[in-house]
Amino acid sequence: MAKLLALVDAGKVKAVIVAKLDRLTRSVKDLCETPGAIRSPRCGPGIGAESLDTGSAAGRLVINIMASVSQWERETGAERTRDALHHKRCRGERIGNIAFGFRLAGDAQHLEPDPVEQQALAEIRRLHDDGATLRGIAASLNHRAYRTRRGTPWRLEIRARVLKQATAR
Repeated sequence: MAKLLALVDAGKVKAVIVAKLDRLTRSVKDLCETPGAIRSPRCGPGIGAESLDTGSAAGRLVINIMASVSQWERETGAERTRDALHHKRCRGERIGNIAFGFRLAGDAQHLEPDPVEQQALAEIRRLHDDGATLRGIAASLNHRAYRTRRGTPWRLEIRARVLKQATAR
């Protein structure tokens, strides 16, 4: 987009053509803040599928309405996704990657504690509380034969989320 705007500003572009308006933006605010050079009748966005005339007041009105609908669709989809994930989380169902310390239960939907990984988390928590460095925590885990989920030795770069999870109260 920055490259396109630079070409428009330099006068090297006579028209901006997009297949559909939502490929340019799905935000009314972004459409309104699009530099005037793109919104002007001289170089307005030609909307291929919609065949809108950005040089007329009616065409610009329709573009603004379409941008509003696109923004509403995007926001509605995001709300539905958020609500569905919240519902699954409240029911203890799997969402995305399985956090260290847990495994997929027999029903293939819910999570259950993994005893070996829970022991590793407890050890990480204890070492952290005792002031151990990341290098020290990794060395201690390896010395006690704890392994990562992939079966590899722990390294200095203990995954931030594992350490965060282990130290969360």
